[in-house]
Order: sequence, then structure tokens, then C-alpha cells
Amino acid sequence: MPASSVEPSRPRPRTAALPTRTLALGVIGPGRVGGALLEQLRAARTRLATQLGLALELRGVATRHRMWLDCDDPQLDRRAGAQTWRPASLDAFAAHVRGLDGPAVLVDCSASEAVADRYADWLCTGLHVVTPNKLAGSGPLPRWQAIRAAVAAGSSRWRHEATVCAGLPVIQTLRDLLDTGDTLHAIDGMLSGTLAWLCSRHDGAQPFSMLLREAHAQGYTEPDPREDLSGTDVARKLVILAREAGWSLSLEDVEVESLVPPALAALSTDAFLDRLGQGGLAGLDIPLAERLARARAAGCRLRHVASLDTHGRARVRLEALPAHHPFAHSRLTDNIVQLRSARYCDNPLIVQGPGAGPQVTAAGVFADVLRIAEAQEARA
Repeated sequence: MPASSVEPSRPRPRTAALPTRTLALGVIGPGRVGGALLEQLRAARTRLATQLGLALELRGVATRHRMWLDCDDPQLDRRAGAQTWRPASLDAFAAHVRGLDGPAVLVDCSASEAVADRYADWLCTGLHVVTPNKLAGSGPLPRWQAIRAAVAAGSSRWRHEATVCAGLPVIQTLRDLLDTGDTLHAIDGMLSGTLAWLCSRHDGAQPFSMLLREAHAQGYTEPDPREDLSGTDVARKLVILAREAGWSLSLEDVEVESLVPPALAALSTDAFLDRLGQGGLAGLDIPLAERLARARAAGCRLRHVASLDTHGRARVRLEALPAHHPFAHSRLTDNIVQLRSARYCDNPLIVQGPGAGPQVTAAGVFADVLRIAEAQEARA
């Protein structure tokens, strides 16, 4: 029997006229994801106003060193043309976005520890926080606990769906299971689009390092591809899911198999990229070719898998999976998460789809903003 699947949910359009509601926004980190979000916000403005009666008011955009405020530049979502800017101050930025009344959301699209450190304080002041930044959800446990305590103590919301599998509804699906009384037994997933692509393409026809070079040239990898191969980013996502499921897991608790040989790990980024650009990396290619051969001999396929069992044991590693396993048939950069629970035991629940890229990640962030707007409407 095929595994169950979940399609990303979309807000249902409303045709009745509604009183206009306003939700103030401030975006931190207008890079690839933040920039895509600003474009999506601008494109959706008229539709949201006419169909949902919702006005998303962009009050500020901040980078590490500077910020633009709506009092200085009314065309914030056309940031390339902004002429007036101020030195960045997180305190001043948050205060401006919060304003005097009405709900407000800070959207953190940075990858900054300093910004993640502020979440609990912002939530305590009534600001909502939405983010694809994995550092808060997978970083020091006391910081995560402070964030959860701030949410529990007030009416502010912290939404971070896009920290795992971009726009796929993985965290929401997990929360729905638990909140309705289901018991989680295990989580297994392919949580890296980069490694999913590499594993699906690695068929022995060419060295693994040549595929890695191709993935780097196409922008599938991090600037230093060893960040993908190390498994740390996948481990962060697994920690986020484990904490959502009720385990007080830390990054240090995850057993991670790095695919980077020690000799290559010791190189500088430039030296590694030079070696990668010159062709084969024997220290990487030979071990992976041997593992591929063993997997094929057993009728299996190599996949990079993160797993969390019922005892809270977490692992990230390269596994040889039988050909009938759902992960053996993943497509290119797809992420796939399998949730096994008391209700979904013999036939686990599966969420699958594109799990990387600025557009789908920004869409996941945007969806979280709209869920906060819906929650505000329900309270009104």
C-alpha cells in the first residue's frame, strides 16, 4: 500500500467584502530569501486587500549595517531604488515596526545569531516573529526554551515552518499530529536538497567530486560545499523537529556522519574549491565509489538520511536503502519527511516536494505571516 502524502496547504480565497485589517511587517535580511519575500509581498498586495481584506504594511527593511524605514522611503519593497537609509539598530528597528497599536511581525531572513538572540525579548513586547533562520530552533537549548516561554506567556506567535524543508508543511503537520493526541514513533527524512541531488545523480558514471563541482556551479550547494557534506545543516533541521516533538535535543546530541575526509576538511575554502575545480578528489571519490558499489550489490540505493527514533536517538548519515523504500524514488532536489506514529504506523505519513531555493523558502515564510494574520482575525 503506498504511503500517505500531504500537499502544501494554501489559504482559501474569500469573495465577501471584509473590513480592512492591517498587519505591520519588518524584514531583516533582504538577501536571496528576504529579497524574494519582498517581491512576493508586493505582487500579492492587491489580491490580499481585495480578497482577504488584509493590508500588509511594510514598515522597515534592515541589513546588518543599515536600515530603511517607511518614514524615510515609501517604496521599501523596491529596495534597489531606496536613497535614504540609517545605521542599523535592532532596538530602533523593532520599535518602529511595532508602532503604537495594531499587530506587527518581525520577519528574520538573516542567518544571524545576534538576531536570534532577540526573539524572546521581541515576543515579550508583543511582536510576532517569523523566520527561516535555523539558529533559534536548533541553537542553545536555554535560548529556545526562553522563546517558547515567551510565546506561552503572552499572545505573540513564533512561526518557523521554513526552517525545515523550506515551504513544505513539515512542522505544521507534525504539530497537528501531536496536538490531536497522536503519539510519534519516528521521524526519517532526506532534509538536504543538495545531498538529495548528489545521491540521485551518483550512479558511478562519473566521480562524486565531478557531480559536486556541477552542483556548486549551478548554485545548489553552499559557497563552501563542505558545509553540505558535513551534515551539520541537516542535523540542525533534525534538532528542530525533535524539539517540536517534545525531546530537549541539542546539536551535540545528534550522531552525524560527515562525508568530508579529514584531509579535505583541513583545507581552506579557496584551496578546497581549487582542488574541486581541477577535477577528481580521490579522498572523496574512492570511499563513495566503494559504498555505491556495495549498495548496488545488495540491490540498494545510497541516500542521505536523518532519523529520530522513539527513544529520541538522532542520527544523520549516508544509508543504503532498498529499492522499494520511498526515499529511493525521490526526485532531484526534493526533500521528503516520513512520520511514523500510532495512527500512521504501518502506512507512514509522507511530506515531499522541493525543499530548497529562495522562492519556495520565501513562500513558506509568507504563509507563516498569513497564518498570523488569520489568527489575529480569529481573536478580533
